[in-house]
Amino acid sequence: MKSAQSDMTSGSPMKIILWFTLPIFIGNVFQQFYNMADAVIVGKFVGNNALAAVGSTGTIMFLINGFVIGMTAGFTVLTAQKFGAGDERGIRKSVTGAAWLSLIVGLILTAAFMVFMKPLLTLMNTPADIFDDAYAYIMIISGGILAQMLYNLLASILRALGNSRVPLYFLILSAVLNIVLDLVFVIVFQMGAAGAAVATIISQGVSGLLCLVYIGKKVQLLRMTKEDWKPQTTLLSAQLKVGIPMALQYSITAIGTMMVQSSLNILGSTLVAAYTAAGKIEQVVTQAYIAMGTTMATYGAQNMGAGDVPRIRQGFKACTIIGIVYSFIAAAFVMTAGKYMTYLFVSEDVGTIMNSVDIYLKCVGIFFIPLAVVNIYRNGIQGLGYGLLPMTAGIAELIGRGVVAVIAAGQRSYLGVCLASPAAWILAGGLLIVMYYYIMNHDIKKIFRGSAGNMKDVV
Repeated sequence: MKSAQSDMTSGSPMKIILWFTLPIFIGNVFQQFYNMADAVIVGKFVGNNALAAVGSTGTIMFLINGFVIGMTAGFTVLTAQKFGAGDERGIRKSVTGAAWLSLIVGLILTAAFMVFMKPLLTLMNTPADIFDDAYAYIMIISGGILAQMLYNLLASILRALGNSRVPLYFLILSAVLNIVLDLVFVIVFQMGAAGAAVATIISQGVSGLLCLVYIGKKVQLLRMTKEDWKPQTTLLSAQLKVGIPMALQYSITAIGTMMVQSSLNILGSTLVAAYTAAGKIEQVVTQAYIAMGTTMATYGAQNMGAGDVPRIRQGFKACTIIGIVYSFIAAAFVMTAGKYMTYLFVSEDVGTIMNSVDIYLKCVGIFFIPLAVVNIYRNGIQGLGYGLLPMTAGIAELIGRGVVAVIAAGQRSYLGVCLASPAAWILAGGLLIVMYYYIMNHDIKKIFRGSAGNMKDVV
C-alpha cells in the first residue's frame, strides 16, 4: 500500500524531511503569488491607495486562510497516522470524515465573515480613503472560502499520504492563471481591487478541481465505497479534537496580527502601503518555515502511527538543523537586498516607502530562528496528535504581539509595530521547546506503554 505514496517511517530523516519540504516550500511561494500578484498589479496599475486597501485586509486574509489551512491539516493528521499504521480502511474513513467536516465548517465560515466584515474593518481602524476598496476586496475573498477549502483539504490529504509534489504542480498552474486573470480584470476591465479578488478565487477553485481529478484517477487507495461515506461519530470527534485547535491556533495568531494592523492603520495609508510591501517580501522568504511545519506534521503523524519514538526525535533534530541553516541565509537576504523588491509593489513615493520597508525587514530578519522553532515544533507536536496543547503557544504569540502593538499604538511608533511579530516568536518558541521535551520525555512514553497497535483502534 505504501509503495504508491511516500513512507516517512523509514530511511534518513534528514533526507526525507528535506525532499518533502522542498516541493511544499515552492508550492507555498506560488500560493503567496495569489495575494502578491494582487498587490503588485493593483499597486502598479491602480495606485498606492488601492495597494493599501488590499494590504489593510492582509490580516483578515491570514485569519481566513490560516483557519482553513490549519483545520484541513488537522483533519488529515489522522489520515497520516492511519497511513503510518498501514490501516487502509481507516485512511478512507478519515478522508471522508474530513470532507464532511470541511464542507460544514466552510459554509459556516463563509456566512460569518460576510455578515461581520464591515464591523470588523471598522474595528480595525481602516482608513476612510481605502475603506470601500478594502471592503469590496475582502468580501469577494470571503465568498470564495469553499474554493480555498477544496484545494487545501485535497492537498493536505495528498501530503498525509506522503505526496507533496502533485499539489505543487497544480498550484503553479493556478498561480500563473491568477496572474493572467489579475491583468485581465484589473487592467482590461478596470475592476480595481475587486477584480484582483475575483481572479484569486477563480484560480484557487481551479487548483482544487485539478487535485480532485488527480485523486479520482490516480490514487487507488482513495477509491471510496458507499460505506466509507457514512459519517462515524468516533472518527469525526477524533478529527475535530485536532482540526479545530489547529485552526484556532492560526486564528489566535491572526487576532494578534489584526491588533498590529489596527496599530498600523492609525499611522496613515503611506505606512500601511510600506508595511504591506514589506510583509509580502517577508512572506515569500518565510514560506520555508511553514513548509517545514507541514512536513513535520506529516512526519510526526506517520511515525506516531508506526509507534517509532526514537525516529520522531531524529526528525525533530534534523528539521531544526535545516531551519537554523535556512534562517541565516534568509536573514542575510532580507536585511540587505530585500528592500529593493519594493519596486515590485509601488510606483509612487518609492524612496520613502523603501526606507520603511527596510526597517521592517531588518526587525524581523534578526529573529528568523525563533520563527523556525515556532513552525517546526508547533506543527510537529500537532502531528503527534496533540491538538489543544500547542494552542498555549498561540496564546503566548497573542500576548507578545498584543502587548507590543498596544505600546506601539500609544507611542504612534512604526518601529514598535515592526517588533510585534518578533516578540511573539520569541515567547511562543521558548514555550514550544519546553513543551516538546516534556512530551518526549514523559507523556509520549505513556501512550506507547503496553500495546503498540493503539492507533488502529480509533476506527
